[in-house]
Amino acid sequence: MTFPTTLPPARTPDRRSAPALRWGLLGTGWIADKFATALHEHTDQVVQAVGSRSQGSADRFASGYGVTTAHGSYEALVDDPDVDVVYVATPHPQHVEHALLAIEAGKPVLVEKPMAINAAGAEQIAAAARAQGVFAMEAMWTLALPKMDVVRQLLDDGALGELYLATADLGEYFDPSHRIYDPQLAGGAMLDLATYPITFATWALGEVTDVSASGMRAPTGVMGQVGVTLTHRVGGPGGQSGQGAYGGHPAQSVLYASMLAQTPTTATVAGADGYLAIDGFFFKPGDSR
Repeated sequence: MTFPTTLPPARTPDRRSAPALRWGLLGTGWIADKFATALHEHTDQVVQAVGSRSQGSADRFASGYGVTTAHGSYEALVDDPDVDVVYVATPHPQHVEHALLAIEAGKPVLVEKPMAINAAGAEQIAAAARAQGVFAMEAMWTLALPKMDVVRQLLDDGALGELYLATADLGEYFDPSHRIYDPQLAGGAMLDLATYPITFATWALGEVTDVSASGMRAPTGVMGQVGVTLTHRVGGPGGQSGQGAYGGHPAQSVLYASMLAQTPTTATVAGADGYLAIDGFFFKPGDSR
């Protein structure tokens, strides 16, 4: 297939066309602030309630965003009959506990990245959601961007030929006072940053069959930066790319992430007939540089 001279339009729906749900925010930190701001500015969704470990923290957050209800416990938030869906915005090590709290209350849940700090935790959330019959998802918003849908169409149509390689990086310097340096909060480059390149690679090339990685620790002991090479089965079980004639063969991705240095934060996918490059910041809307 020849690479198209005109890119296909994104198929992502108008963000304001979605039915308005009443969201309950579990947590009142930095990411909850970003989430509430995005809902208010870019959607018709409703921040109905917020829950915190203390009533004072919940009240302060609620007053800043015009939130109807402030709960002084997470249990009260998930049990609120006026909350349709729960967004978990607590620190990484608490994601599993709080996702399960929402699921046990029968509420769909969106869990901030990473969904869990290990595979066992993520599997526990998935199993609980299936058993309860509720929706559970990691908040990997990059995959919902219009530009990613354009890439998806090109890959699925075979515009690059058989796919063999993907690359991606995400490096951002953080001051040593940042919570990313705290081992008790599951800090480090893997869970906060590498999730984006790894998600991109598995989304583009499919199932991972082999992993090779090397890391360098920061002074506090968390992983300061990491380089990863993944082997994929394009079009294999769980794979999303390589449909039709382009599938069933191995490919590789080369990825790295750092909290110690700035990097270009670009991504590429390459095949037998060409390559596609996404400028930095590849994981954000549009061209952010």
